[in-house]
Amino acid sequence: MPGSAYTRAKQPEQVRRALLDCAAAIAMDHGVSGVTVQAVAAAAGVTKGGLFHHFSSKQALIEGLFANLLARVDAEIDAAIAADPKPRGSFTRAYVNAVFTGRAFGFDTPWAALSMVVVTDPPLRRLWNDWMKARLKRHRATDGAPELHVVRLAADGAWLSYITTGQTRMSAELRAVHDRLLAQTHRRV
Repeated sequence: MPGSAYTRAKQPEQVRRALLDCAAAIAMDHGVSGVTVQAVAAAAGVTKGGLFHHFSSKQALIEGLFANLLARVDAEIDAAIAADPKPRGSFTRAYVNAVFTGRAFGFDTPWAALSMVVVTDPPLRRLWNDWMKARLKRHRATDGAPELHVVRLAADGAWLSYITTGQTRMSAELRAVHDRLLAQTHRRV
């Protein structure tokens, strides 16, 4: 279809967005192993060549998906920090909420499918580490206290437990953990 290819060429960011959205949906439904070049291209309505125009390989697509999710998490966390009247611990509270209930990063998001891959994939692990280091550096003045670090680690542990036990919704027990972690961010040691 010459007309649709011409239209897509004029809208590369929309094609890229569609590819990332389709990859995220596939990862959520079938895990990262289901994210194949063929499956993503077909879901987005582009050729494999069209996908390779935006992402040079499956790895580049996965890294793009991961970077996109981190950008969404950034926006969600920044909005929560801006709305938080208490500066001390604001990043940690935003992070805990993002982990437990966030739209970009929470338990029921594509992040869950990518989570285990971060542990074993060096480029994704590097993206995650760079993101976290930058966040911690930016929020050192408000969130550098060791007790806030413990809260973030506990949130990570709750998230890992949720992912590895196959839960499909947050239990009352996890909700209580969430609430307790948030309460800890208001305490001064």
